[in-house]
Amino acid sequence: MDRFVVGTGRCGSTLLSRMLAVNPRVLSVFEFFNGLDMGVRFSAEPLAGVDFAALISREQPFVTAVLRRGYEVPEVTYPFGGRARYTREDPLPWILVALLPRVSEDPDSLFDEVVAFAADLPRQHLAAHYRRLFEWLTQRMGREVWIERSGSSIEYLGSLHECFPRARFLHLHRDGPEAALSMREHHAYRLPISLLYQAPTDDGVPASELGAFDPGARPHPEDAISRILASRPPAEYFGRYWTDQIVRGFRALGRLDADQYLEIRFEDLVASPREVLRAIARFFALDPDRDGWIDRAAALVRGRRGSCGSPGRP
Repeated sequence: MDRFVVGTGRCGSTLLSRMLAVNPRVLSVFEFFNGLDMGVRFSAEPLAGVDFAALISREQPFVTAVLRRGYEVPEVTYPFGGRARYTREDPLPWILVALLPRVSEDPDSLFDEVVAFAADLPRQHLAAHYRRLFEWLTQRMGREVWIERSGSSIEYLGSLHECFPRARFLHLHRDGPEAALSMREHHAYRLPISLLYQAPTDDGVPASELGAFDPGARPHPEDAISRILASRPPAEYFGRYWTDQIVRGFRALGRLDADQYLEIRFEDLVASPREVLRAIARFFALDPDRDGWIDRAAALVRGRRGSCGSPGRP
């Protein structure tokens, strides 16, 4: 069974993926699809293994731009410093941003293994590449099943379903205003949403009038990216993005069978984690009583509150 958690940006799915990763059977494939090249990641054309390896190891330019300007992104778990191969100034390969550091204490070495495996795959459709990679990584990490989860994935639910037509999709959703306000405070969302909708900076200048978007340029306080990141654009633009994501996702629901889709409220997950996790386990065909994982996963919500303005918001 192919398994996915989908949702809007800042819907709480990071917490859920951490909960699922507590299960010793589960490999949480964390933030895989949303950082891949949007023009290629769901292409219908077959791809050679070397091209697939290049796709998954390419930088994500918005992440590069944010990190080079010294801003933190909670999902970035690559261990900069020490013996790490990359610095915050380098274009960081996408699967090293969050996925591999969450499953290995030596993500650089695992990255080399992943790239070598991917490059050796035959020319085939991307769905086959993805499944082969996920299955290989699951076995490599000593797990039994994989669950992929990426932020903002509800908007490409239809493309995921085309690639994985018999998959099960858990939609974790959160109150729209809360999610929108949280995205505004998240630098890796603030930058692309401001550019997408031409949101004004604090001094009222639309993003389109700030200059060219060049993530590789040397940062300075007055460049377009720095000005967007330093501002707090009106919340309405982030609400619009949230709405657009939901609309795109719901357009795809008619293609799914009833047993392929489950909706869970983030607020319920936080309020009653054990009960909700048991429902999720049943949907994903996971044993809720094996290894005591649900109790350990439920403990991850201690001290959390649902408000966007509260400490530790997802």
